[in-house]
Amino acid sequence: MCGIVGYIGNKEALPILIDGLKRLEYRGYDSAGFSVLNGNGIMTEKAVGKVVELENKVNGKNIKGSVGIAHTRWATHGKPSERNAHPHCDCEKNIFLVHNGIIENYKELKADLEKLGHKFSSETDTEVLAHLIEEYAKQVPWEEAVWRTLAHVQGTYGIATIKADDPERIIVARNGSPLVLGILEDGFIIASDIAPIVRHTDRVIYLEDGEMAEITKEKYEVINFKRKKVAKEISKIDWTLEEAEKKGYDHFMMKEIMEQPEAVENSIRGRLVVGEGIAKLGGLRDVAERTRHLKRIVIVSCGTSYYAGLVGKYMFEEYAGIRTDVEYASEFRYRKPILDEETAVLAISQSGETADTLAAIREAKNKGALTLGIVNVVGSTIARETDAGVYNHAGPEIGVASTKAFTSQLSILALFTLFLGRQRDMSYVMGKRIAEELEKIPELIKTILKQSGEIKKIAKKYSSFSNLFFLGRKYNFPIAMEGALKLKEISYAHAEGYPFGEMKHGPIALIDKNFPVVAIATKDSVYEKTMSGIQEVKARSGKVIALATKGDREIQKMVDDAVFVPKTLEMLTPLLSVVPLQLFAYYFAVNKSLDVDKPRNLAKSVTVE
Repeated sequence: MCGIVGYIGNKEALPILIDGLKRLEYRGYDSAGFSVLNGNGIMTEKAVGKVVELENKVNGKNIKGSVGIAHTRWATHGKPSERNAHPHCDCEKNIFLVHNGIIENYKELKADLEKLGHKFSSETDTEVLAHLIEEYAKQVPWEEAVWRTLAHVQGTYGIATIKADDPERIIVARNGSPLVLGILEDGFIIASDIAPIVRHTDRVIYLEDGEMAEITKEKYEVINFKRKKVAKEISKIDWTLEEAEKKGYDHFMMKEIMEQPEAVENSIRGRLVVGEGIAKLGGLRDVAERTRHLKRIVIVSCGTSYYAGLVGKYMFEEYAGIRTDVEYASEFRYRKPILDEETAVLAISQSGETADTLAAIREAKNKGALTLGIVNVVGSTIARETDAGVYNHAGPEIGVASTKAFTSQLSILALFTLFLGRQRDMSYVMGKRIAEELEKIPELIKTILKQSGEIKKIAKKYSSFSNLFFLGRKYNFPIAMEGALKLKEISYAHAEGYPFGEMKHGPIALIDKNFPVVAIATKDSVYEKTMSGIQEVKARSGKVIALATKGDREIQKMVDDAVFVPKTLEMLTPLLSVVPLQLFAYYFAVNKSLDVDKPRNLAKSVTVE
């Protein structure tokens, strides 16, 4: 949550900051603000709403300065308002600061500072940081004041701070919230992720937890919390600016839905050896002997990635023969997870920065489990902290509602299944069949995308309904949940995802002519059971939109509307069945004139607990 960007160099800071905020807006868009250093002090502007409101507010103003910080907010403490928007400052308006994270002991700190005479102007937890730095800076240099402040706070933070009477530096630090330093030819740019950086440079440094950097126009110095200098490795960004643009689509979400054939192809490229029926996963090479002897896998993830994990459970247990549990990462460490050396904990996260998932991985490492990761962002914290893992290579995903990252995750889970299964008793014949069918998936997705016009018509037909069920069985039960989540996220309609067999154990009471059902009814091992469930819905006057296998004429006679997907191996069906549900949710929301890329109350990367 929240996006931070800072710049120090020889160019005008404001255009770089505003552009950076726009590229970070998927992290939060309740309010935005910036502070720019010039010869007369610090110029600060804030606005409620999206970054364009801030841009309009300063349009025409002569705001000069080559050093600045900026922030786009996802509200935690205090409602969206100008006074709660970042940057926040101290009493003297000398120290300005932006923050991503949560300061858990801010109430105690605030009370102590108020006793010392500090006056607060916001409801946020962040403001205590500026005042605490101010208090320490009365006795020690600015950088030491920052150190002492961070030593007294509890919680998570990524911060960037500037000081009016020390105008040649930016100080940044992280603990639990990501920060990336981009190295330019004539300065530096700091940001919460690489999105604002990629148009300026492909050379970056990832700060680790417990590190602080002092940055001038000419150099940077990274120091850890033991006050020792840290030599940082320079990494190369593998995304391009073009990949992060809309390319003529109205929304990033539609662009990313349409990119799924390429995203899946990139996820499996070079990793399938079809002739041998195996998966070559270089990221697992160093732990291959440990994975061979695993007796249990625990998948930890949140949101859409959690539903990918549920599909992975079916895959791992049916084809690799490994007991698999799927846990909400947000709950994992708040009980007593039973882990050992024969257990692997697999984290799934698009951003690689999800706070709950990262905390689960750290708990697993403490208990001696092998930790693995499936992440999309190279160099992200989860990628660095797990013992081994596999990158998605799906390219940047900007839309808040995940689409291509999800199908990419399913592809990687299929590769994991092949890898683990062939380490055990999966036959060459079965391995070859899985590999052959997985290789076909990108082309099969293309055939579904060609039906977008028909799906658009169906979505318009049902867009007046406020309640919908999404029902599926076995591999498609998680897809029903994902379909419901997509609709909820971007259209704000009430949608329930349920296993079909559970419908008659209570939820069927809701079925009537005003409660449509989206039924995933592909021809698979539970097809007949699913058809019985559809009959139960129709017997209660429920409308049914069926997602069926191409050529299924029987189902067309039973349902109100149908969308068809090609036939594939049952374990790979989710890669196809989810695509029409993404399109349905997209068109459903667009028909309501909603901003599907920036749904209310949500942010792309959840970096706070």
